[in-house]
Amino acid sequence: MELSPEEKNRIYEEEKARIEARERIKRERQKISDTTSTGLLPNVAGALCYVGGWISGIIFFILEEKNSWVRFHAAQSMVVFGTITFLGAIFGLIPVVGSAFSSIIFILGFILWIILMSKAYSGERYKLAWAGDIAEKMVDSIGATDEYQKKEPITDADSEKPIITKVEKHILSKREARITASAFAIACGFVLLIFFNFFNQYVAYYHLETVGGITTWIRQPLFTEDINLWLPILNTTLVITIVSHVVLIILDRYILREVLQIVIDAFGLATIATLLSVFPFDFSVMPNTIIADSVHFGVTIALIFISLGIGIGILVRSIKLIVNMARGITDYQENI
Repeated sequence: MELSPEEKNRIYEEEKARIEARERIKRERQKISDTTSTGLLPNVAGALCYVGGWISGIIFFILEEKNSWVRFHAAQSMVVFGTITFLGAIFGLIPVVGSAFSSIIFILGFILWIILMSKAYSGERYKLAWAGDIAEKMVDSIGATDEYQKKEPITDADSEKPIITKVEKHILSKREARITASAFAIACGFVLLIFFNFFNQYVAYYHLETVGGITTWIRQPLFTEDINLWLPILNTTLVITIVSHVVLIILDRYILREVLQIVIDAFGLATIATLLSVFPFDFSVMPNTIIADSVHFGVTIALIFISLGIGIGILVRSIKLIVNMARGITDYQENI
């Protein structure tokens, strides 16, 4: 049976009140003190533990003597970013492939940096599988004046029944999925930036050639010099994508996400359209003319279909956003 708008609103308000009650009980049970040695709010101090990587972690681990929650984030920052710095330095010493591995480690570190700062600022004691365990041992070995407890099922004080509802689980799971998707988009953006600007010559036709009894692989790049006409628009799109998703990890808002996604898609459409216009490919390096013509045709058709898909996606997303705003839906909780 279809619920009336009044009933939907009543259900939403009830669920919102239950979620707020859950958070209130959670804060009480975890006994996270509002007092810190630095005088900062705990969530601000927790986020600052990650700002300077392991260096800020050391600083807050030394300065913070009252709040174990803040000290945990400081210890985790030391472990995570200290390990990343060490591995990056080691891989950087390896010839040829070392720089590639160092770049990958840097990208992963950047993603963790954004996620950990966001989680700490939101007041969450976000624990990484390996580093979190070490951080807990570091905090427990030194101690502090307050105590934080391990996570346990949160119940209503009166009924002693779990107050985590299906609606709340849905909301929380969707938020985690959005953060994961944004982190993945950031990583892909960095990988594409590095690859197309420094390694695009490896998009090539490879074949074996024997000279003087020595057989070697010959690489003939498929990109022409015209790729330099396309790279600026690609770089702009990737930078906008990375920055937008960093913002969305920090500020997870429905309208903001939809608007930024439309902007990202619009730049993506412009990027594909420019690629079609410039078409910086040379498939004549392939030995078979029929294959070369087929690849040329296939790439052209694929780019056209991708452009159409992005264009339709922009149109659908824009219409949906306008309709939802007209209905007064401006939040993820209202858009379940």
